[in-house]
Amino acid sequence: MIEVKISKLSDGEFNRGVFAKRDIAKGELIHEAPVIPYPDEDNEFIDKTIFSDYVFQYGVNHAALVLGYGSLFNHSYTPNATYDINFDNHTFDFYAYTDIKAGEEILINYNGDVDCDDPLWFYKDQEK
Repeated sequence: MIEVKISKLSDGEFNRGVFAKRDIAKGELIHEAPVIPYPDEDNEFIDKTIFSDYVFQYGVNHAALVLGYGSLFNHSYTPNATYDINFDNHTFDFYAYTDIKAGEEILINYNGDVDCDDPLWFYKDQEK
């Protein structure tokens, strides 16, 4: 259903993204990504590594490394996918927010809510 390919949205060292291999209907489950949760106080260690760019909030006072394709979805303020945290299964469940055509890049809003347009952490430094 999905695959990792080169994304035109990124020009960094890791310019990958997740793409639909077939049409995906709005509301369809795209991917269940397992997580490795950890307490927020461990962020001081994670922040010293490349993993700091791949961490998601995971409930109150926790963060998580999202495995599988979960950390490879790129950001958009007009996403075509969203995610729910499934605490019972320790997964992030990614769903199509709109119909997605085969070959289209699957994008999420890194702020968590599809309509949140708050500046992202990696843009905040550029605003100064």
